[in-house]
Amino acid sequence: MNFSMIVYILAWVLRIEGISLLLPFICAIIYREHSSAAAILSVSAMSLVVGAVLTRKKPKKIAFYTREGFVIVAGCWLVLSLVGALPFYISGKIPHYIDAVFEIVSGFTTTGSSILSDVEALGKGLIFWRSFSHWMGGMGVLVLVLTVLPLGGGYNMMIMKAESPGPDVSKMVPRVADTAKALYKIYFVLTVICILAFLLSGMPFFDALCIGFGTAGTGGFAIRNSGMADYSMFSQFLITIFMILFGINFNVYYLLQRRKWKEAFSSEEARTYLLIILCSTLFIAFNNLKEMGNGLLFALHHAFFTVGSIITTTGFSTLDYNHWAVPSQMVILFLMISGACAGSTGGGIKVSRLIILLKNMGKELHLIIHPEAIKRIRLEGKSLDYNVVRSVSTYLIAYCFVYIISIFLISFDGFDFTTNFSAISATFNNIGPGLAKVGPIENFSIYSPFSKAVMIFDMLAGRLEIFPMLILFSPKTWKRTN
Repeated sequence: MNFSMIVYILAWVLRIEGISLLLPFICAIIYREHSSAAAILSVSAMSLVVGAVLTRKKPKKIAFYTREGFVIVAGCWLVLSLVGALPFYISGKIPHYIDAVFEIVSGFTTTGSSILSDVEALGKGLIFWRSFSHWMGGMGVLVLVLTVLPLGGGYNMMIMKAESPGPDVSKMVPRVADTAKALYKIYFVLTVICILAFLLSGMPFFDALCIGFGTAGTGGFAIRNSGMADYSMFSQFLITIFMILFGINFNVYYLLQRRKWKEAFSSEEARTYLLIILCSTLFIAFNNLKEMGNGLLFALHHAFFTVGSIITTTGFSTLDYNHWAVPSQMVILFLMISGACAGSTGGGIKVSRLIILLKNMGKELHLIIHPEAIKRIRLEGKSLDYNVVRSVSTYLIAYCFVYIISIFLISFDGFDFTTNFSAISATFNNIGPGLAKVGPIENFSIYSPFSKAVMIFDMLAGRLEIFPMLILFSPKTWKRTN
């Protein structure tokens, strides 16, 4: 285990976090929130100093392997979160550290679950930091590190595979550092377009900025106690469109940028993703005409917003879907688990994995009927390697294991099954709100510190595709020899 290289990269993450904290510091100064500004600046200074000291000298041995790559990813997200929680805690706005960690982990993992009943009491500076954490976590902080710290020797790819969402990670361009730069360029441009669109729709500048960060990162932290309900229907419609756009695999945008129109528009995963959105929207709208009570257009609008918010795992809400018909709530649970496309900022299992699992099931049924047949699983017009199919099946096993254990662990708090099941669904799939006592107008403060710790682990595991977090608990990870 190359500990010196692990510490070196962790220190670079601290430096990036320290620089990032200067933005909410400036925001707090503008709004004359001096206590928040002091708390943010102190954490920023600490991060920059510690990061600078530990990166002063590059380790002589830079070689590391897959297990170090996974440990680096998990360690960086843990350090990022533990330090990122300090401004909330030091300022006294969130008096319990475990609550502050829950809030910022929810931000960085683009979950959007909150323990706050009065969001606006945080003040503008901390609200900005809370929302900006969505944007940082959306594309992945280590992808950002790779744009400024190219490691070479194939080590970049090990980190990128461990952090990037989806069943397979491929380089869009020959060098991984260039791939990271291409991803962030697309991400940045789309974010700017998103914020400008919100401004043109009549949103105040601060709101457009923070909601833009949450939409781009598919995070879901609201900056008002009323959630998204106060904004105009046009603004809500634009938010829906951009949530859906950020839920599409960024490879599609890269292909569009390279004018490879046919390849971009023939994406099987993107087509399936959009079809799920269309079918779910129509079903929920017609299934809840009576509950919504304001006509078909009203029902379609709010069904479209909710479906876009849940499938992309953003978690914004305009209505309390706790009052919708039970079949619609079942669709919402499916969308929570399904998630968006691989290679997007969305969470969940990912649409591509669902396609592979369904095709693999079809293949097995075919082989039962025709034992001598040879049948290959194809995705995006290409035959999938056996290892990809195997990794998807292994991921599903790990996913179910963590899901069941997590529900069991938080059940000791004594809440009903719907609340517990949807709380884990919301945190593990990086959604935000759940159902029942953790619904869109509720929060997660009802849970004990232990249950919050379980859900903190789940948020990180869900964002990092489970294995980087699980590998920390394997004794073999820490042995000097395999």
